[in-house]
Amino acid sequence: MKKHFFKGLAKLNKFILPSYTKQQLDLAKASRLQLAIIGWRYYVTTKALG
Repeated sequence: MKKHFFKGLAKLNKFILPSYTKQQLDLAKASRLQLAIIGWRYYVTTKALG
């Protein structure tokens, strides 16, 4: 049940949140908000896969 929830949330994140990989964002120059979004996407992705 929990894994299914995170899979749905990962799909929602894909459409709503920006992809910084496509924008070739340098992590050293990223703002705190951008780092928070990257961290959130990483957290949800690892929960959906694991």
